Amino acid sequence: MKKPSKHANSFSSPFYSSPYHFSLIFSSPLLFSFLSPFLFTSTFYLLFLLSFPLVFPHLLSSFPLLLFSARSFGSMLVALGYIYPLQDHKRLVIKPDASLYRFQTPYFWPTQQWPVEDTDYAIYLAKRNIRKKGILELHEQEHYNRLHKWMNHKWDFIVMQAKEQYRAAKERKKPDRVVFDCQERAYWVVHRPPPGTVSAMDYGLDRLIDPNADEVTGESLCDLLVKYCATYNSHDPFLSKCLPSNPWLTDDVTYWTLNMPYVEMPTKMRVERWTFSFAELLSDPRGRNDFRLFLKKEFSGENLAFWESCEDLKWGEAATMSEKAEHIYKTFLARGAPRWINIDGKTMEITVKGLKHPHRYVLDAAQTHIYMLMKKDSYGRYQKSPVFKETVKKAICPEEHHFTDAQLEQNAKKRRPSLSPIILRQMEQEQRAKMAATVDITQVMSKLSKQRKEAPPPPCPPPCPPPKK
Repeated sequence: MKKPSKHANSFSSPFYSSPYHFSLIFSSPLLFSFLSPFLFTSTFYLLFLLSFPLVFPHLLSSFPLLLFSARSFGSMLVALGYIYPLQDHKRLVIKPDASLYRFQTPYFWPTQQWPVEDTDYAIYLAKRNIRKKGILELHEQEHYNRLHKWMNHKWDFIVMQAKEQYRAAKERKKPDRVVFDCQERAYWVVHRPPPGTVSAMDYGLDRLIDPNADEVTGESLCDLLVKYCATYNSHDPFLSKCLPSNPWLTDDVTYWTLNMPYVEMPTKMRVERWTFSFAELLSDPRGRNDFRLFLKKEFSGENLAFWESCEDLKWGEAATMSEKAEHIYKTFLARGAPRWINIDGKTMEITVKGLKHPHRYVLDAAQTHIYMLMKKDSYGRYQKSPVFKETVKKAICPEEHHFTDAQLEQNAKKRRPSLSPIILRQMEQEQRAKMAATVDITQVMSKLSKQRKEAPPPPCPPPCPPPKK
């Protein structure tokens, strides 16, 4: 009789080559929990794969695309902790090979929304420390030492709980004990990822949409689509002419030159887009600079600076995430911060609590609060301000260029490859550095006048002696 494998309740990643399998298994939690303890072998996979053409014959032509979508969906399930790998537990992705994966027990699903407390993590690390006899992985040892120092007042309770759980686990059968250890380790890899592991829980289960996006009202989708098309009709290069000319047809790059990100004077069409929505204004680097100038004159430039810092944290490198979050807190949120922003107490409480374990979206609540404050208050006043009116007055309205066939042929001969994206990115970074280096003269003058008022008056000079006769 063949000896069963130690991964008998596991399945191989080729199972995830069809989205139909996902829709069948994950559509019902009851079916999901029923199938999770059982074997997912290649035979079961073949049965599903054979049934797929019979059920969806019209999708065979796009099967490679479905294969890619299925793997992406499978990787999402692994990253969220519904499935976990058995061999390489730190790589939370579906590999296109014979790697083994196992369904997570429903108790550890993120949808249970158990609060991920440091006390529970300390108990887990203490239990692993007992079982491994002091040999932990490097990142686990660092967390263990930090938690031991931070929770020193209740460390005896943590060790007692860890010993009790370890004793209870030894009473189980060995296969059950091994399975539970893998499930618990997979849970903490998702919620306390090792360095270099991208955590899908950065978004969180409640973060389903972009908090900075415009809120959809009760209007129907068709009404919104018609309204959008009517608004952007004259700005669509497929429906309207590009002024002064279409560079793809005429090889004349004037259109691209006039619409550079940090051009000195924008076009009227570009300025008109800033009035469509606040998101449209912030998405344009030139419009954002104009809005920044307005906020500086109103002494509220820290709001936009905070929003930009949050965007940099959200889309920046993972290696500098913690330092950026700490710098943002010290600059904008801490007591006595040099550029302190005004947010309500509840938002501040959520933000400070999240900064204990910083991630990309830890400042979403505060960023959304400032975004809505600028949208409802500053944006309306900006459109009525002299800054915006002056920009509209000086905006360029290019005339249409007409080219003969000979001129078009000459333009084609002068065609040159465009600048590399790397060079464009460097130019953009240099422009940002220049903008950051500029000093607001009004703030400097106000500080100097305040210092003069607070300074004590100079002492009077002694009277001069009378001249000698």
